[in-house]
Amino acid sequence: MNALSSTLADLIRINSVNAFYDNGPGEAEIARYVETFFAKRGIETWRQQVIDANGAIEARSNVIARLPGVDSSRRIVLEAHMDTVSVQGMTIPPFEPTVDGGLMFGRGSCDTKAGLAGMMHAVAALKEQGTIPPCDVLLAAVVDEEFSFQGVTTLCKELEANAAIVAEPTDLRVAIASKGVLRWRIHAHGKSAHSSKVYLGKNAIYHMARVVLAFEQDHAALALAPHALLGAASCNVGKIAGGVQVNFVPDNCVIEIDRRLLPTESVPEVWKHYEHLIDRLRREVPEMDVRMEEPMLLDDAWTVEPSSAIVMTAQNVLSGMGENDQPIGVPFGSDASKLGRAGIPTIIFGPGSIDQAHAAVEYIDLQQVTRASEFYRRCVLKFTEFCIQ
Repeated sequence: MNALSSTLADLIRINSVNAFYDNGPGEAEIARYVETFFAKRGIETWRQQVIDANGAIEARSNVIARLPGVDSSRRIVLEAHMDTVSVQGMTIPPFEPTVDGGLMFGRGSCDTKAGLAGMMHAVAALKEQGTIPPCDVLLAAVVDEEFSFQGVTTLCKELEANAAIVAEPTDLRVAIASKGVLRWRIHAHGKSAHSSKVYLGKNAIYHMARVVLAFEQDHAALALAPHALLGAASCNVGKIAGGVQVNFVPDNCVIEIDRRLLPTESVPEVWKHYEHLIDRLRREVPEMDVRMEEPMLLDDAWTVEPSSAIVMTAQNVLSGMGENDQPIGVPFGSDASKLGRAGIPTIIFGPGSIDQAHAAVEYIDLQQVTRASEFYRRCVLKFTEFCIQ
């Protein structure tokens, strides 16, 4: 393997499952690896504490590397997350990187250690070649993207930059829009009774069934207003639980909902729509006791202006590399929306397909990893050419 592939293999070997999943170890070891990688090359790094572990385990921290540029008044950020999702359900060894047919397998190979490795080597290449970039370059390796975005949220509190590139699997296409997400729970409360005398109880599952059916009917309209890059908004009732045992009338039922938003929608507007839907059901069935919890995750959709310097830079670089330079939208959420809301024009770009992310067999095309790293390097060198003076 070449140096880039070897770095990717090293990253895959490190278990960095988010600490909120299956008691994962988090990002501490991979953070040390990133620090060491840059220290060996004489590139400055520092830590930014995100989550205080209260002495139980090592605190979870972002790692930031800096390569000074000719014009320190301008700054471009390369950002990638260090954590992965759970390894449950994987059918290959998650932390044993293997190569077959030009593909490297393992948890995080696609999402998003390939992008991280590509960014690391892009910055390292500039240093090793003695190239002083036209503006300052920051590489931010952040924590907690896969759960609650605390890493990028902390990063944005102290970050000033003119542009950012977020590493996520886009099949080497420049993404300028992504869907937002709203997740919440709905509870139905009933009354328990013995199943031989169901008339003494109130079946919470029956009431929740009305809710689920109403949601299905309501969401048929979403397909009627697609976004040019993102398609239609979507909603999924992804989890349901209720009852105690089969011979009880169930006194409780809970569902969890995942709603994907378009840039034309806002979280408050969408939330109010579902409040009205639940209110209507209560009026239709007065004995129904149904309550919506406050959202457990919310993130508005994101877009960046096609005329922004970072988009034009990306298109110019892709065209020069013989790649497709037409912008796309992606259906998944990422750190890009948080950077965008902080006023930093941001694109998403990386090797691999989202279809392989979080999969039972996760893999990445190593040729795409090499191409992505070259893209990151060239963007750093060309960005200021497209900035308005």
